Amino acid sequence: MLTATTLASEMIEAARFPLASAFMSYCGLVPSENSTGDSRRQGKITKAGNAHLRRVLVEAAWSYRYSPAVKKKMRQRILGLPPEVQRIAWKAQHRLHQKYKSLLRMGKHKGAIAVAIARELAGFVWAIAKEVEMTKAKAS
Repeated sequence: MLTATTLASEMIEAARFPLASAFMSYCGLVPSENSTGDSRRQGKITKAGNAHLRRVLVEAAWSYRYSPAVKKKMRQRILGLPPEVQRIAWKAQHRLHQKYKSLLRMGKHKGAIAVAIARELAGFVWAIAKEVEMTKAKAS
């Protein structure tokens, strides 16, 4: 609940970010890049963004180590949410867990995996926020 509150208060409104990548950049979760001619090398994340939001997303990303499941508490929380929001959330659960397992099999460092998952999680957060804003706009 605290993570959701932090995300909502720091993001303010999804309309501020025209694309998911803009929100990821705002969080400082995009890789740095060194490019010369034909070569392109991506490095560590830039950290040139909202440090509090980045920390919360990385902490949340650690939960994707575990298999996705909708247990009793989660079922109660999602009751009443628009079906599209539920679909995006369930897609995120599966995709991020699969990505965690895949990167772990490739031998990536667990901290780097959490940051990669956090970046993608930021994209899903942006998509859900956009969907909620559109739903509210249709209702009014």
